[in-house]
Amino acid sequence: TGYYGDGMNAIIVFAACFLPDSSRTDYNYVMENLFLYVISTLELMVAEDYMIVYLNGATPRRKMPGLSWMKKCYQMIDRRLRKNLKSFIIVHPSWFIRTILAVTRPFISSKFSSKIQYANTLAELHEMIPMEYVHIPDSIVK
Repeated sequence: TGYYGDGMNAIIVFAACFLPDSSRTDYNYVMENLFLYVISTLELMVAEDYMIVYLNGATPRRKMPGLSWMKKCYQMIDRRLRKNLKSFIIVHPSWFIRTILAVTRPFISSKFSSKIQYANTLAELHEMIPMEYVHIPDSIVK
């Protein structure tokens, strides 16, 4: 987590490489509880505008969340949280992520779609947001 702007608005960093492996027998249970934890944390942290940085680098396919999980997350997020999200930046987007977003774009609100941005490198991310308060895990830097 980091901050930006005069109001010290939150930057939420989400590193996919630390997600559980989909081969776990309790994968759905773990992902469900992870989602509830993330939402409750967002509700506590976010009073104003915020952005999410999704670090996709160093993430094997088996650790990437599935489309149904992402759809459920989007649907369950409170309207206030959706409204206050200023940008959703995907760093090191894979062809898989780009394809999923292209296919689902007609089903997602145009307001939300316009908030999605890509950063192919950490240098590009640095141009988009202030990095002094953002911690990037070593596995992604490499």
